[in-house]
Amino acid sequence: MFLYDVVSALEGSGVRFAIAGGYAVALHGAVRGTVDVDIVLRRSRTDYLAAESALKALGLESRFPVSAGEVFDFREEYINNRNLIAWSFSNPCDPTQIVDIIITHDLNNLRIDKIRAGEKTLPVLAVADLITMKRAIGRPQDLEDIRALEELRR
Repeated sequence: MFLYDVVSALEGSGVRFAIAGGYAVALHGAVRGTVDVDIVLRRSRTDYLAAESALKALGLESRFPVSAGEVFDFREEYINNRNLIAWSFSNPCDPTQIVDIIITHDLNNLRIDKIRAGEKTLPVLAVADLITMKRAIGRPQDLEDIRALEELRR
């Protein structure tokens, strides 16, 4: 499974990360279909470089002509002037393999839940932080995800 491959590659590279987005919603128990794997990293040059290397080792390529160092150094520029929320990677041989690194948030300021899925324990963004992140983005799917997550909390 692609999600497990991504998690194993990042963990093997020592990257501190958490799963966010649709996979996080589903892992917390809400019914949700998604293709891309969204992750949040600790905001450090080391983690950005290691994540880029790990994803490239999986055969993924950056969708933008930028390097990890550039994303780290010019993050504010990309967010504020180019409306970039995520640094996206995809597999040119399999377009269903997509990883988005959410650059607007820093894992240092977020909480992680460890959730068992099959034979792996996965680092997943905590529900409250996931809701806050999705509320800030505010797309229709994010609002549905918030509703589903809040139902689970009741």
